[in-house]
Amino acid sequence: MISARGQSMRDLLARGERSFSFEFFPPKDEAGEAQLWQAITELEPYGPTFVSVTYGAGGTTRDRTVAITARIARETSLLPVAHLTCVGHTTDELAAILDDLRAAGVHHVMALRGDPPGGPGSPWTPTDGGLTYANELVALIRERADMRIGVAAFPEGHVDAADLDHDARVLKAKYDAGAEFAVTEMVLRASDYVALVERAAAVGADLPIIPGIMPILNLRSMERMVELSRRELPEEVSARLRPHADDPARLRAEGIAIATELCETLLAAGAPGLHFYTLNRSRATREIFANLQITV
Repeated sequence: MISARGQSMRDLLARGERSFSFEFFPPKDEAGEAQLWQAITELEPYGPTFVSVTYGAGGTTRDRTVAITARIARETSLLPVAHLTCVGHTTDELAAILDDLRAAGVHHVMALRGDPPGGPGSPWTPTDGGLTYANELVALIRERADMRIGVAAFPEGHVDAADLDHDARVLKAKYDAGAEFAVTEMVLRASDYVALVERAAAVGADLPIIPGIMPILNLRSMERMVELSRRELPEEVSARLRPHADDPARLRAEGIAIATELCETLLAAGAPGLHFYTLNRSRATREIFANLQITV
């Protein structure tokens, strides 16, 4: 069900309908731009609750993120959510970006600390005149812009969190600052997502948490992605994929099957919906939807 663009995401999710959403990233060239808009066109008929557009490290895709979300708001029926990070910006620059987004018809923002400028695993250093934590960015948005705010959550805890309890308190701080929903990094095990929701409830972080889904289409690239987040691919997943390591088609099919089973388990466990990391392609997401018997 498509929403009014200024409506609360919490209200949308509270309707009891399952939420399905898609994430895109700003492309680097014209070919990538064409691929992105093909994916958007192919996924729009599914009526996602929202679509989000990521923000490059250090603000490197600032203009493209604003331009893409503006075009989505202008030319489609979709509800765009623009990512915004603390990295590389002063508070005045962040306020200016919020003004640009509002002028472009974008009313929802994902407020993120962002990866360190040196990349995942490098030390985090705040920008002079900027912000250090995502909850500070949430508070800035609440103070300076009439916008709806989402934040990130981490099924296995953020890599910089001292422990899972500390991670839950960080989510609570973002909720207290004004966040109304959360989207997780890619979920590798349904049990990790369920435990996250339980930890959030225990500390009073009363916001809907949408699990992130990324189907495994290439084992090496997925292992690298998981490694960058300093996690490990579950052995039960690797064991199903390794026999197909030399057969890309069979491995892809098994990856889609694993993602479908994960989605079914998450929805059965009470997840309010699913957020698909599309990598600007629609085919895998559409195949999972078909397996889940979700139709246009």
